[in-house]
Amino acid sequence: MSQNEETNEPELRDGGVEGRNATKGALGVIFLTVFIDLLGFGIVLPLLPLYADIFGTDPSGIVIGMLMACFSIMQFVFAPIWGAISDRIGRRPIIIIGLAGSVVFYTLFGIAAIYESLFGLFVTRIGAGIAGATIPTAQAYIADTTTKENRTRGMALIGIAFGLGFTLGPLFAYFAVPQEIAVE
Repeated sequence: MSQNEETNEPELRDGGVEGRNATKGALGVIFLTVFIDLLGFGIVLPLLPLYADIFGTDPSGIVIGMLMACFSIMQFVFAPIWGAISDRIGRRPIIIIGLAGSVVFYTLFGIAAIYESLFGLFVTRIGAGIAGATIPTAQAYIADTTTKENRTRGMALIGIAFGLGFTLGPLFAYFAVPQEIAVE
């Protein structure tokens, strides 16, 4: 990062200078990004027993466990990659790419579930994990664009989105599954 000659503060790729207040719209996009990522993670949890029945997986549950784990593994692997790229090209483009990718992969996940494609579920969970690995980039964006006084508020916004997404995901899944299927 280069230094701003007038303020002697580090210049950011997104055109801002540390200490500037993030706009409400930018914070809204950050909130939405984290919320959608965690909503997608949580929505699968109550569906796992149904997938086990549909796909007749092994008794040990390794296939269903891997379906769940592949998302988190991809986030673990790709978070530093997205972070390094965001250091070079800016936080916003990476966050937007991640958000768009999440929407695409969650839509394809629904389609794969309708067609009962275990391979499709794995591909889309892996893709959603890669796209959803932008949460640390969202945190960096908050740190880069808020004052020290407002930084905790910005980070709390990420925490709220995290909690809401993880809480509402299973609830949405419950309402999305027809009750006659869920009761069987």
